[in-house]
Amino acid sequence: MIVAGALIATGAHADLKLCNRMSYVIEAAIGIDSGSSTATRGWFKIDPAQCRVVVQGTLSADRLMLHARALPVYGSTPLQQNGQHNLCIAPENFTIAAARQCRSGQTPAPFTEIKPTASSDGHLVAYLAEDSEYDDEQAKLAAIQRLLVIAGLDASPIDGVDGPKTQAALANFLKSRGLTADIVNAPNFFDTMVKAVQTPGGSSIAWCNDTSHPVMAAIATDDGKAVTSRGWYRIVPKKCLTPDVAGQPKRVLSFAEAIDGDGRAIKLSSGKLLNWGGTTVLCTRETKFEFTEQDNCSARGLAPTGFAVVDPNAANKTIRLTAP
Repeated sequence: MIVAGALIATGAHADLKLCNRMSYVIEAAIGIDSGSSTATRGWFKIDPAQCRVVVQGTLSADRLMLHARALPVYGSTPLQQNGQHNLCIAPENFTIAAARQCRSGQTPAPFTEIKPTASSDGHLVAYLAEDSEYDDEQAKLAAIQRLLVIAGLDASPIDGVDGPKTQAALANFLKSRGLTADIVNAPNFFDTMVKAVQTPGGSSIAWCNDTSHPVMAAIATDDGKAVTSRGWYRIVPKKCLTPDVAGQPKRVLSFAEAIDGDGRAIKLSSGKLLNWGGTTVLCTRETKFEFTEQDNCSARGLAPTGFAVVDPNAANKTIRLTAP
C-alpha cells in the first residue's frame, strides 16, 4: 500500500479525504496525533476510484496516520502493513480516544504516517495506491477483474486494461447473477458485485459460515498434473464467500477452521478443534500462501493439513460450515 501526498498543512484546510486508487475495496482507519494524545477512528469503506471524507472541518493535528484492510472477500489481507506506529483498532466501527494503550476488545495495528496534499477545492487529500500506480479508471477496472477472478472467471491478468476477455467474463458474471449491464455505472456497484461474488452461483463453490466465529479457509485444485493449495480466506459469521477457482480442475479440495478474536483456533468442549477438512494431506502455513508442491510439508517447515474433496460436478457446491 502506497500513500501519496506531500507535507501536511495543519489547521488550514477543510475536510480530509482519502481516495482509493487500488484494485481492492478497502476499509480504512485513521490515527490523529494532537499534542500529547493519539486517537483512532474507523472503519471507512472506500471503493476503487472513489474518495471519502474521513475528517470534516478544519483539521489541527501534529501527525496523521493510516491503517487499511481489504474486505474479507479477498482472503487474508493483501495490503502491505509496514507502518511504524502501533495504534489500537476494533473489529467493528470505532472511535478510540487513547489509542496507544489497547483495552479489552481492541488490538494493536500498524499505522503509516500520511502527508496529504491540498486539493483545488481546499480539502486535504491522500491517495491509496499500489505499485501499479493505477489512475481512477484503471483502478476500477482492475478491481472488477480481481473480483471476477475470485468468482472463478478468467479475467486475468489483473492489470486495469480492458479487453474482450474481461468484457466476456463480466458479461457472464452479470448474467449468472441476474444483474443487468447498467449496474456497472451505479453508485453501489461494488457493494452489489461483492455481495454477488459471495453468493453461490454458476459453477463456483462457496463456503457459508453458519457459526458465530470467524473462519479461515483454504482451497486446493487438482488439474491432473499438480495440486495447488491456497489460503487464507476470511469468512465472517453468517456470510458466504466464493474462493477463486479458475479453469476446470479435476478435483477441488477444502479446509476451514474457526478462530477467536486473537486468531487462535477454536476448541470444542471435547478438546477437538472446530474445523472442517478431510483425509487428503496438503501443505499450509499460518500466513497467506500458495503452494504447488505438496510433499514433505513438515520437513519444509509447513503444516500438513487434511483437506476434504469437493465434487466439482455436484449440483450444489456450497460448503456449509456449522458447529456441532
